[in-house]
Amino acid sequence: MPYITEERRMIQEQAREFTLNEVLPVANKLDPEKGDIPMDLRDKMAELGYFGILIPEQYGGLGLGCFEYCLVTEELSRGWMSVASLIARGNLLIGAQMMSEEQRARYLPRMAKGEFLGAFSMSEPNAGSDISNISCRARKDGTGYLISGNKYWCTFADGADFLIIIARTSDAPPGKRHMGLSMFFVEKKRGTLPKGCSGAPIPKIGYFGWKTYELAFDNFRVEASDMIGEEGHAFYYATSGLETARAHTAARAIGLAQGALDDSIKYANERRQFERPISDFQAIRFKIAEMATQIEAARQLNYFVCEQIDTGQRCDKEASMVKLFASEMAERVCSEGIQIHGGAGYTTLHAVERHWRDARLTKIFEGTSEIQKRIISDRLLGRGRN
Repeated sequence: MPYITEERRMIQEQAREFTLNEVLPVANKLDPEKGDIPMDLRDKMAELGYFGILIPEQYGGLGLGCFEYCLVTEELSRGWMSVASLIARGNLLIGAQMMSEEQRARYLPRMAKGEFLGAFSMSEPNAGSDISNISCRARKDGTGYLISGNKYWCTFADGADFLIIIARTSDAPPGKRHMGLSMFFVEKKRGTLPKGCSGAPIPKIGYFGWKTYELAFDNFRVEASDMIGEEGHAFYYATSGLETARAHTAARAIGLAQGALDDSIKYANERRQFERPISDFQAIRFKIAEMATQIEAARQLNYFVCEQIDTGQRCDKEASMVKLFASEMAERVCSEGIQIHGGAGYTTLHAVERHWRDARLTKIFEGTSEIQKRIISDRLLGRGRN
């Protein structure tokens, strides 16, 4: 594989060993209990530099690229996708690219050490894929703003050390619904929600290890200095850098699928029926062959996308392709893994059902499969009327 240099191979092998020894045992214990990712695991990840892979060396990060970020992500997802998602809470979270130099110097070194992790509050009950429909308001008040409104799907709102909030600071001009949104960076005490913000966890079928919140802001005060970038331009900040976010999601999906394949191969070699292991049967062998092929196809496409990102090439279409292909693939592969496990796969005694539940989410977050198809088709055919 020409993409994998010796340095990258070492990063990959280290992440694989860490996942097998540290992540997988924790996941197998806590996911069935819907328990939270423990602090000691976060501390071990921080020691390896996983929260600062993308953060420049001048701020204490590793200064590496999307490729290394996705290599680590894939390996972590083989154990628990939530852990692979957690590293995104330090690695230049959405909007960080628009921070002032003063903000970057204050926050990025702590983020790189894993001491200062964030949550992103953008979606609302009526604003998911259509983020221009955000109605949460930030009203000017003296030297700051008062935020009021509801937010949805804010994962890690309680455990985070800061929130990035997108709110409407002005009405959008006709035909430009995306204008008038602003982005705020707000520090908070870990383990609590800040004054003026209340919320409750949303019941989920997977993605355990941390909680996802519905939030309500009631005259929640932020200062003008908390704003990231220019007032009214948050739409552009939220949508820039999506190539990296989508490559990251593709890597999570690939890792889930690889975990399901690993477990299926092991189970097929151990499970005996009709006086021999089920891995002897052609039906099982062909399933495993197809699973492995689909995983490798997604992996190679993601390697290409990562290389494009790291060399500054435009790849919005290809990033959407790999996010679409990898997430759809992961659900199929994990489902086949359950089939190979038979009745055992439908229990919580095997990790394959966890991979399957989490794989289903990859088709929804960071832009649904339908949104990816829209982006791809628009790039190929031009924008449609609908």
